[in-house]
Amino acid sequence: MVTKTPLYLTPVQAGFPSPADDFIDTHLDLNEHLIRHPAATFFVRAEGNSMIYAGIQSGDILVVDRALRVDNNAVVVAAVNGELTVKRVRRENERVWLMPENPLFQPIEITEEMEVSVWGVVTHVVHRV
Repeated sequence: MVTKTPLYLTPVQAGFPSPADDFIDTHLDLNEHLIRHPAATFFVRAEGNSMIYAGIQSGDILVVDRALRVDNNAVVVAAVNGELTVKRVRRENERVWLMPENPLFQPIEITEEMEVSVWGVVTHVVHRV
């Protein structure tokens, strides 16, 4: 379902308020801004605090694109031994880690003994304030 929502011409001030402007610039379709590859994109809800310094909080909705290449430092959703996780990919020489963005969590070094499947690259995070 595509729902277009009004996008107002005047930006909202994050400092001192300015007089409101009632002029609508266009209608905004979030699909146009959040989804580059519709057939390869899915949403998943994050749980836990291992990625808080990457701006991902527990309960956030992640926009994940399966069509994108997994580059070094990409944030990905991966299945590790059957359990889903969201982490940042780190490659050094022949070694690969899934890195948390919270010092309270340990990196996961990917070894040959592990069953690992990258589901896709996180492109956007949607969270409530």
